[in-house]
Amino acid sequence: HVQLVESGGGSVQTGGTLRLSCVGHGYLFSSYCLAWFRQAPGKEREGVATIFNPGGTTNYGKSVKDRFTIIRDNDKNTLYLQMARLLPEDTAMYYCAADPSRFGCGAGRLQPGDFTYWGQGTQVTVS
Repeated sequence: HVQLVESGGGSVQTGGTLRLSCVGHGYLFSSYCLAWFRQAPGKEREGVATIFNPGGTTNYGKSVKDRFTIIRDNDKNTLYLQMARLLPEDTAMYYCAADPSRFGCGAGRLQPGDFTYWGQGTQVTVS
C-alpha cells in the first residue's frame, strides 16, 4: 500500500521561503518517479516539478522555474520542494505524487494523469 504524507505548508509573506516535505511509505521509494503538483481554488491541478534520480534531471512548471527546487533523498524516503521568492499566486494546496513508471520522468512528464499515487496535500498561503 503506497502512502505519501506531505508536511511543511503554512502562511508566509510575499518574497519569503518555505520547504515542503513528502515521506513515502509502502513501496521502493528509490524506483518511483516523484513530483509536486498544486491546485488553487477554482483552478486545475498544475504540475510544479518532477525528478527521478537524486541530483538528476528535473523538470519545472514555467511559473516556478528558477524559484523552486525539487530534491529527493532516497535514504530518507523523502521528497522536498524548496520554495523561494514566493508570490501570492503560489497560494494553493500542494500535493506530492508518485508513479512506478520511469518513462519520461524528470523530463516532459508533468501532467496529473501521469501519476498514480497522491498525498493528502499541504496548504501554502502567500500574502
